[in-house]
Amino acid sequence: MSNSWSWYVILGTIVTLAACFWLVTYANRQRASAEEIKESESHVWDENVRELNNPLPMWWLWLFILTIVWSAFYLIYFPGMGDYGGMSGWSQEGQYAEEVAAAEARYGPIFAEYGAMEVTELARNPDALEIGASLFQNYCSQCHGSTAKGARGFPNLTDDDWLYGGMPAQIEQSIVSGRTGVMPPLAAVFASDEALDEMVRYVQAMPDGMDTTSPAHTQYMTLCIACHGPTGAGVQALGAPSLVDDIWLYGSSPAEIKRTIVEGRNGVMPANGDLVGSDRARILAAYVYSLSQ
Repeated sequence: MSNSWSWYVILGTIVTLAACFWLVTYANRQRASAEEIKESESHVWDENVRELNNPLPMWWLWLFILTIVWSAFYLIYFPGMGDYGGMSGWSQEGQYAEEVAAAEARYGPIFAEYGAMEVTELARNPDALEIGASLFQNYCSQCHGSTAKGARGFPNLTDDDWLYGGMPAQIEQSIVSGRTGVMPPLAAVFASDEALDEMVRYVQAMPDGMDTTSPAHTQYMTLCIACHGPTGAGVQALGAPSLVDDIWLYGSSPAEIKRTIVEGRNGVMPANGDLVGSDRARILAAYVYSLSQ
């Protein structure tokens, strides 16, 4: 915050508190005269509802004043006025750092113990899996869902279909380093809409077997074989999905398949190594590995 903005906030806060104090005390001094009270009592609704001009009860007035005084002491003790840090020296960054340090001191040795074990061993440890489930809810459920069954564009982690491989080391690498999958847009390579529609029908029917008599088969062998393989089983080293199973990351309808071919897809699994650390990453990998076993 610039120095001018800091002073703007400070002065604005002080003036506002002073104005509130003046308003409360000034309003309490306004005593109605006998004539005003008599005139106001002549305003009657529903037979017995009268308009009166009475001052605030003293306990209510003092409550307002104490609130204003408490606000002033609060703003002196805690940061709340521009760049002024407060007498307490408190900051949200400092409190966060203290809480992280306390949690690390308490749970760090536990994570270190599990981090030294193999993923396959951790996957059979109920205590480690319980911790892994908690970590999953904190770090992974936003994309893969609370049950790890995924969503459109986010893989299901409970089946045996893996884009980059389901071995412990591959899962751990996905968590630590992240993954980036790119399906390039191919609209420009089709000579006509009919050829594109033929490719859509070809891909949609691949789980039932590759139709080598289809005109799209030649195009597949030219355009798609490098990533999805000659049999359509995919290439895990590239993150290219299998087209011969019945698992579709973005949907299996003709419209979605056509959109994938025309516009391409970009899938990103962010790297979480710096966020979770190596020990938590191993526990997470063990939990994810256990879901598909």
